[in-house]
Amino acid sequence: MSNPVNNWEIKNNKLIRKYEFDSFMNAIEFINKVAEVAEEMDHHPLIKNVYSTVEFELWSHDQNAITDSDYSLAEAIETLREGM
Repeated sequence: MSNPVNNWEIKNNKLIRKYEFDSFMNAIEFINKVAEVAEEMDHHPLIKNVYSTVEFELWSHDQNAITDSDYSLAEAIETLREGM
């Protein structure tokens, strides 16, 4: 499966993307926005946060694969980031 989401890496059968922010609070604000969208989509990413860095791992646990739901969430995350 090809990766239609720019800037996302496919590694170990997961979509992975890291974002850098200028402060911890901006990183947390972004995480909270992503959490709202993920909850609406009922598709929840693995989120890693260290100070001003946020990393997401997306894959469908029940299928142990990257699915359309993962690509949709990745696109939504990109849109959120562009809006900040």
